[in-house]
Amino acid sequence: MSVIFSRAPLRISLGGGGTDLPSYYAEHEGFLVAGAIDKYIYMLMHTVFQRRYRMKYSETEDVAEIAEIRHPILRETLARHWRGSPMEIASVADVPAGTGMGSSGAFTVALLKGLAHARRTSITPEGLAESASEIEIEILHEPCGKQDPYVAAHGGICAYTFAGDGRVTVEPLELSPATLRSLRENLLLFYTGEAREASAVLSDQDQRTRSGDDEMLANMHRTKEMGLRSRDLLLEGDLSAYAELMHEHWLNKRRRSPGMATDRVDELYTLARRSGVVGGKLVGAGGGGFLLVYARNPADTRQAMAAAGAFELPFDFEFVGAHSDEYA
Repeated sequence: MSVIFSRAPLRISLGGGGTDLPSYYAEHEGFLVAGAIDKYIYMLMHTVFQRRYRMKYSETEDVAEIAEIRHPILRETLARHWRGSPMEIASVADVPAGTGMGSSGAFTVALLKGLAHARRTSITPEGLAESASEIEIEILHEPCGKQDPYVAAHGGICAYTFAGDGRVTVEPLELSPATLRSLRENLLLFYTGEAREASAVLSDQDQRTRSGDDEMLANMHRTKEMGLRSRDLLLEGDLSAYAELMHEHWLNKRRRSPGMATDRVDELYTLARRSGVVGGKLVGAGGGGFLLVYARNPADTRQAMAAAGAFELPFDFEFVGAHSDEYA
């Protein structure tokens, strides 16, 4: 086998995030809008002269059997989707883990895409997303949803409906060129400087939703409503109203779970609003990571955030989804 290269995009949530957890959609149907961006998880894999499994990520492993691999996603994915010779797998990412852009789901999708290529088997975006969801949700029992693998597999800006039986409907949003241009110019991403494990925040949401907590369910119902409204406003090209909804979305999200915001996040969001930002929110479960804002005057916001030590991550939307190639 030659060297297989695969990559899967990270994402930003544009409305309704959190309703993709099984604890919610199993009873109430989830809905959200998300966009893939041109920041990726990359993987290289090959079997040439390999007698052991060598895994290279933030750590390095060298083991004789798949069952000995410590990295849970690598171990469980290889156990179910690889029957060939031992291989070497190396992964890198454009952004740090724990920053709210769906890196875990993109990691699993990139791995599955590369393994399918290595097996000489085609796989659909839905197949990628469902296999990745199975690994994380059903096998590893992570308190995560289906958003991340679906966005990584499909790419683009899409609306996702999560039915009670687990089926996911993907609706690509055909935005006007003017709307897409404005989103590219006015949506800005800033790193708060704080990474976090999403599991603590998501576990609280998951447990309270499963127990029928009225406050949590009301919050999630409102989140879904804002997801539906976000889709409509984006399709209409009413970005002023969409930006205002982003602010409302953030206020609603802050009330969802303890640890959703930190002093640093509050400080940066206040500075952003003073610079002309209409609305914004943390990307991902909360507690840190990247702050996504819609700025009326991007130059003013960039200056204010730079003075506060918040690194900007320039980005564009990505419309390909998971991809793999082979090199001799």
